[in-house]
Amino acid sequence: MESYTNLLSQLSGIIWGPVMLILLVGTGVYLTLGLKFMPLRRLGYGLRMLWQGRKPGDETGDISPFNALMTAMSATVGTGNIAGVATAIAIGGPGAVFWMWVTAVVGMATKYGEAVLAVRYREVDSLGRQQGGPMYYIKNGLGRNWRWLAFLFALFGTVAAFGIGNTVQAHSVADALETNLNIPDWATGLILAGFTFAVLIGGVKRIGKVAGKLVPFMATAYIAAALLIILLEIDQVPTALFTIVSDAFTGTAAVGGFAGSTLMVAISLGVERGVFSNEAGLGSAPIAHAAAKTKNPVSQGVIGMLGTFIDTIVICTMTALVIILSGGWIESELNGSPLTSYAFGWGLPYVGEYIVTFGLILFAYTTLLGWSFYGERCAEYLFGPDIIAAYRALWIVCIPLGAVAELEPLWKTAGVLNGLMAIPNLIALLLLSPVIFRVTREYFGREA
Repeated sequence: MESYTNLLSQLSGIIWGPVMLILLVGTGVYLTLGLKFMPLRRLGYGLRMLWQGRKPGDETGDISPFNALMTAMSATVGTGNIAGVATAIAIGGPGAVFWMWVTAVVGMATKYGEAVLAVRYREVDSLGRQQGGPMYYIKNGLGRNWRWLAFLFALFGTVAAFGIGNTVQAHSVADALETNLNIPDWATGLILAGFTFAVLIGGVKRIGKVAGKLVPFMATAYIAAALLIILLEIDQVPTALFTIVSDAFTGTAAVGGFAGSTLMVAISLGVERGVFSNEAGLGSAPIAHAAAKTKNPVSQGVIGMLGTFIDTIVICTMTALVIILSGGWIESELNGSPLTSYAFGWGLPYVGEYIVTFGLILFAYTTLLGWSFYGERCAEYLFGPDIIAAYRALWIVCIPLGAVAELEPLWKTAGVLNGLMAIPNLIALLLLSPVIFRVTREYFGREA
């Protein structure tokens, strides 16, 4: 296992090196400039479209635009918001949070472009369902000569789902329940597998309905708890924000039990954990947005970009502020979800740890649902509809296995697979960017 972990560390260092950081952030910057900062200027418009999308008309699609975003967010709002933020701060210092923000701001344009292309180039499969995502906008948008790139994305997505969306989520839940409630890891894995199976047999429509109920509930409850802690310590918030910004450009010196970090470590961890959290550039979310009942790619695009804003700018920032205000990243040697539990317990004694525990359970459970859909769609692209039953069965089996596995290899595996998924998708976004710019101009020209 040690040699495997070392190999993963080497691969992660290559994949998440300067080239990937430049490609991820650079693509977001390029799309933001090409769209003339439209995602930021039209944030309010996106919220209005989301509200209207709760009850769609008779447009082509499988689920409402609102439930499409909730399905996408069910996969993104997960352990990255609780354990991922804590890991970034524990290793990279508070400055890593700033680079998560940067990734999110430009990632809104990336997520917008993904959703636009997903709807524009989607197609109907033999079962009458809408199919879309990077493999389809590569195939249908770039042409026959690029099908090899579509194949690579689908292959990486099929396998990556078992890391980022399955085993990592199961282990994080098991770790939290074992720490706080002394529930054995294997028992947590079996329970999660059972509840996941109950939803998966209903397909994307049931996933969308469950996500449409659970995601708003869990996000509101978690944000409310974090906001209460922040308000109780409001006088310390300016100092915490200053620490985040200043350390982003200097690294963090060793203080208390914190070992210190370099500037490059802060940037690398901030970008990697930011992508792991909001998935902008990975190409996963457009698979869900392609199923939306809509006739215009741009209307779904402005809804899709909200996922990155809510996930990172709102939820991850709340988590980060609570952790920094608590001082747990300095005083303790905790990492991941235990550090977040410590911070919430500090801010809300007797109940804070349980809020994190049950929030983590719901976050991870919905992530299991969302990523099962992503992986299934990728597998179907490669092997056809006949693979669906086998893929779902394997998905259920891997949940308890992830619950009892070691944490570090799972995180590193997920990080490597994230990078492999992102590469084909970012290439496609850059090559198809003229299409994104053109349909956006046409749409808002009519709106004006």
